[in-house]
Amino acid sequence: TQIPVCLWFLTNDKNKNGRNRKEETLFIDARNLGTMETRVLKVLTDEDIKKVQDTVSSWRTGERYEDIKGYCKSSNTKEIEKNGFVLTPGRYVGFADEEDDGVPFEEKMKNYTNTLNKQIQESSDLEKSGISGFNAEEDDTNPTLPESTVVTRHDPSLMNALQVSIMSLRPNEELWKAHKRQLTDPWVGTGAQRNEEMITREANGLIDKWINNKSVEFISEFARPLPQIVMANVIGFPIEDIPLLKKWGDAMVMPFVYGQGHRNLLTKEQSDEQQALLSEFGDYVISQLDQKKKNPKDDMLSFLTEVIYEPYDRKLTDTEIIGVAFAMIIGGLETTQYAISEQAQILCKNPDLFNELKEDRTKIRSFVEETLRVRAPTQGLSTRMTTQDEEFQGVKVPKGSILHLRYGAANVDEETFECPHQINLERKALTRHLTFSQGHRTCPGNGISRLEQAITWDLLLDRIKSIEFAPDATFDHQPGIMLGALELKINFEKEG
Repeated sequence: TQIPVCLWFLTNDKNKNGRNRKEETLFIDARNLGTMETRVLKVLTDEDIKKVQDTVSSWRTGERYEDIKGYCKSSNTKEIEKNGFVLTPGRYVGFADEEDDGVPFEEKMKNYTNTLNKQIQESSDLEKSGISGFNAEEDDTNPTLPESTVVTRHDPSLMNALQVSIMSLRPNEELWKAHKRQLTDPWVGTGAQRNEEMITREANGLIDKWINNKSVEFISEFARPLPQIVMANVIGFPIEDIPLLKKWGDAMVMPFVYGQGHRNLLTKEQSDEQQALLSEFGDYVISQLDQKKKNPKDDMLSFLTEVIYEPYDRKLTDTEIIGVAFAMIIGGLETTQYAISEQAQILCKNPDLFNELKEDRTKIRSFVEETLRVRAPTQGLSTRMTTQDEEFQGVKVPKGSILHLRYGAANVDEETFECPHQINLERKALTRHLTFSQGHRTCPGNGISRLEQAITWDLLLDRIKSIEFAPDATFDHQPGIMLGALELKINFEKEG
């Protein structure tokens, strides 16, 4: 599944089997060792195992040991403390040096851009050629609108900072991993735990505002503002600017909510509105960057202005930072909001489950994973076009067909999950679902989203005795690919 696994070897005597290794830890990143025998089974060869054994032995004795970028690093306790006690080996071993091919970065970037533009044009040509599995005019264009009023998403002139940032910082698989490991993991991925105290404080503050009322519109008074406040704190944006961040986040996902047909096409007016709003966001981030450079804080934006991106051995450009901030706003707001609101609905329908969690808080993690699976906030996201004739599970798909990846469907595949629509807190392999994707390209903010959800229900179970739908509750959801309730009226009994 490509989910990272860490093995820890501890000793009570760091003088044993060699030199004094007090205050030292050896990190080994063995992800590039081994051979995939099947899609889910990696096997280490005798040679791989010997390499690890020799590395450990050399480190213990101090004979012939040396740090190797991308593989092993001997770190002291002070360095580990500086990294917030995050114990992911990749944080310390860094990245292996890549052989310099003599091509300047600017030229590589130009080549990447030219290649992407060529692929965009090819995709657009396929869509218009009639070989597509879907008729563009019938499926993707409102018949009441002239074709000239619809803007194709395959228009290089409409590229935003997020797309430019992706092309620049993570154009291939290795750089994608490097980007996640160095730029986002410390804040919203494996290092998300650093935000636990802040999330707890902010969540309790929101609950305080309505806990004595016996009823609450749960989305506007909790599920929506919590991730907004959390992400503003993490990134380093002023809390008072949250309404602006929400407006710009909505602009970014506009095609997925209001876009027409399989290709999420916007009208000319919608596209112009989106571009104007995203330009506003870019100007806003630039102004924030100026302040962070003069007066850095302990936040992600300050970090991004100072970090040396290891694969390129340089600082990030302002456009690249805007792109990273874009991604955090898009992924950090609505996804968590919808997850928490769907979890509330599940508990309203199932008081026995509510009481079970109240009695045993260790089951909250299982509850979070199962509800993420059954009620995935993002039901589907990416569209792909086949470049050749294919056959999927007996269905023939011709070249040029548009496919929409549906994570929500995969999550309830009965061939993978027994009784797939049931919440089963004892289910094995709880994180096997695709809500945050899998492999190297998992959602970079999955760590902080899971943390927010777990903290939410731990606090609410402390402070609420029972929960149910209000008599006038409605269950309207927004259009598009997101499973997001627009309103959720709840009645509750306060604990104690």
